[in-house]
Amino acid sequence: MAKVTPFLMFQQGNAEEAMNYYTSLIADSEIISITRYGANEPGDEGSVMQATFSLKGQEFICIDSNIKHEFTFTPSFSIYITCDSEEEIDRLYEHFMEGGQALMPLGDYSFSKKFAWIADKFGVSWQFNLPH
Repeated sequence: MAKVTPFLMFQQGNAEEAMNYYTSLIADSEIISITRYGANEPGDEGSVMQATFSLKGQEFICIDSNIKHEFTFTPSFSIYITCDSEEEIDRLYEHFMEGGQALMPLGDYSFSKKFAWIADKFGVSWQFNLPH
């Protein structure tokens, strides 16, 4: 086995928008590669056939699904970020909540100094933690 990589399937044709959004908000992150559908291929021309991006060194693969499924993202799988400061967790929470939904609002919980769990505007679930 070479490696294990989380895979995100976007059904609204917004994989590239999501990658750009995530990499703009999380330092030391980048889009590594994008392969797009061409004319006469099964996906919409120009949409993401497959892309790779990294957040703080963790690689992800994503696609724009050319098939509409009866499912989407679920909070039972989330991207967990350990923050270094209150400023960082506050900034990430504020940005990721734009168009998103709080599953656990930003607050002081018994297991964490400051914690939040949200579903972002793309439906992807995130947990932000500032340890004690």
